[in-house]
Parts: sequence; C-alpha cells; structure tokens
Amino acid sequence: MVPTVILVLGRTKGKNKMDDRQQRGLEIAALLPIKRSGEMYIVPSQRGKGKYQVDANPQTPHCNCPDFELRQSKCKHIFAVEFTVRRETMTIGNAVITSETETVRVTYSQDWTSYNAAQTKEKAYFQRLLHGLCAGISDPEQTRGRPRLSYADMIFSAAFKVYSTVSGRRFMTDLKEAYEGGYLTRLPHYNSIFKYLESADLTPILKSLIIQSALPMKALESDFAIDSSGFSTCQFVRWFDAKYGREMDVHDWIKVHLMCGVRTNVVTSVEISGRHANDVPFLPELVKTTAGHFAINEVSADKAYSTFDAHEAIADAGATPYIAFKKSATGAVGGIFRKMFHLYCMNREEFLTHYHKRSNAETTFSMIKAKFGGRVRSKSATAQINEVLCKVLCHNICCVIQSMFEFNIEPDFWGAR
Repeated sequence: MVPTVILVLGRTKGKNKMDDRQQRGLEIAALLPIKRSGEMYIVPSQRGKGKYQVDANPQTPHCNCPDFELRQSKCKHIFAVEFTVRRETMTIGNAVITSETETVRVTYSQDWTSYNAAQTKEKAYFQRLLHGLCAGISDPEQTRGRPRLSYADMIFSAAFKVYSTVSGRRFMTDLKEAYEGGYLTRLPHYNSIFKYLESADLTPILKSLIIQSALPMKALESDFAIDSSGFSTCQFVRWFDAKYGREMDVHDWIKVHLMCGVRTNVVTSVEISGRHANDVPFLPELVKTTAGHFAINEVSADKAYSTFDAHEAIADAGATPYIAFKKSATGAVGGIFRKMFHLYCMNREEFLTHYHKRSNAETTFSMIKAKFGGRVRSKSATAQINEVLCKVLCHNICCVIQSMFEFNIEPDFWGAR
C-alpha cells in the first residue's frame, strides 16, 4: 500500500466518454463523504435518503441499491467508489506490483490561537461593536407626547437580548451592566423591548445595520453564496389530511433568504418571507444589495435558483453564476445560462469546484441557529421578522470579532458617512 495521495479526476473523451451514471458517480465522489468499512464502502444516497453498501471488487462489483439490483450492472455508487479508489499496476522485472491511491477530502486547520482569543473576549467586544453600530441610527423628530426611548437604545437592547438567548426578565441583569458601562442612555424595561420589536419601523433599520456590519469584510470577500432556510415560530399550522383521515399540525415558520461571503460567512444582504415563498424572486435584490457594497466575483447557489432570470441577475452584477442545473436543463434559452450549462457539461470538475462553495450558505444558517436558536419567540409577524434580523445582526458582529483576531481587521462602522 502506497501513501495516500490526492487524485485529480478528469473527463475522458472520444470512445471512453462518460455516461450518465459515471457522471453522477463523479459528482458523488466529489461532493459526498464515502467511507470504508472493512472490504465494503458506504456511499451516501445522492438524494440524501439513506446509504448504500458497495463491494468494489474489480471482477464482481456489487451494490445494494435498487438500480444495481434491477440491472445487475455498474451503478453510480460503484462508479463513485471507483473514482475514489484507483488501482494502479506496474511491472518491475518479473514482479507485478499493485498500488492503491485514494482521494483525500480537503480539510482546513483551525487557527486556535485566534479562535480562542475571539471566543473568550467576544461578549465584551460584542457590546462595543453593537454600540458603535447603533450610534449611527437617527431618531425621527418628535413633536408631542412623552419622550420616547431612542431607537439606538432599543435596537441595542433587542439585539443584545437575542445574543444572550435568555428570557427578557433574566436578561435584565446583563442589560443593567451594559447601562452602567455607558452603552445605553436609558435603562429600558423588558416589556419596552418587546413593544419596540413589534414596530415595522425597526425592520429597514435592522437591514441597514446588517449591511453596515458586513462592510469591514469588504477586502476579504469576493465570492458569495445564496440560500434560504426556515425559522420555526410558536404558532401552529393545522389542516385536515385526507390520506390519514385526521387533523395534522406543525409549527409555522418564516423563511430567511440571505447572501453571505464564503470566506468569513458574514451576511451581506437578507430578506424575509412566508414559509411557502419561492426562492428565485429574492435573488435579484440580494445580489443588487451586495453588489452595492462589495466587488462580486462569483455567486453559487443550488438547483432552486436554476433559472434564466437568476443567471442574468448575477451576470448583470458583473459576477459569474455557479448554479446547479436540473436534469431537464438544455441551455437552449441562451445567454449566460447557456454558457454556464456548457461549462457544466464540458468541464464539470472545474464547475463543481466553484459550485461547492454554496455549502457556505448552509454553514452560515447552521452557525446562526446553533448559537442563537432556530426558532423565534415573538408572536406577531412583524416582531418575528425583527427578531430573526437581530439574529443575523448578532451573527455578523461575531464574524467581525473573529476576523479582528484572525485577519487583524479594524472595523470602522459608518466611516463612509
């Protein structure tokens, strides 16, 4: 057995041109984790609906998937293992030597010194940076009535409360310490925080703060990813299911559409919609908002965005779209869609290298939900939107703090004003 090396796979031409199953096997080998268990290989389903056992014996390959059992010939899972494991035979004198090489999945080492410093000092830096962001908020002129609490104080309180992940009452100790530290001009009651989250006036302000919090990454980010994900609410959706003959209910949810940098996972633009909203209509606005503050080189997305309009919107921003194509795609519609489809067909390995950056959007959602929760506590629709925007804002500030230690950036919010 020779040492493990990285194996670069290229497309064959002419008589050895890959068929559909070989192409799908190549995609599985490139994108999914294939594990060895004794003499067998465990290959994940390309649709994410289970795993299959593959015996890659060159003389009698076998897989327990329905396709192999029906055809009794090589399926995409066997091809995936063959692409992952290549056997090379060479003759030295009278001896025949068989060596085996395996692909190595690239991993990235963690800068533990920077990570530890960022994590241990995060809470103190978070308050400082959040206060700096809120300092750029202007309050509308008030002509009558009792003096209102400032938007700067209330957005600071709401975002800090979301960051703490505790209830409003338990959060008051942290908020009092922030007030004593000079981050607030007045100490609000926890009910005031909930009341201000109900205000639709906070939504555009929070979106502008998310954009502003991402600007320190301007020099670091040029490649971006787009995706959407749901955040569950405390409300239920009920319906009568004719199949089971009874009433069904699940938690309702709101859908978050965002665009993020693939290097730092900072969110550069975000939109909120109902649970059944289509993803594609939100892409142009996400790209336009990001392009207004960042130089976009490329944008990656999954098949949900595989439309002519989505490709054109990205191309109009001066970027290259790397969006997965559906099986029915032909490229006949022309434009940038056709060019990218030809690249996908003729140089799939290169295309997939760029497309795989899309997984950073999923990582971003995972970071937000793991740290600040995957559900919202607010009851009204407006408050739910503002609460989710607070989660995204908190995530961005944490990304900035990590980059301060890892890349030595110095955030200067509202510096362009």
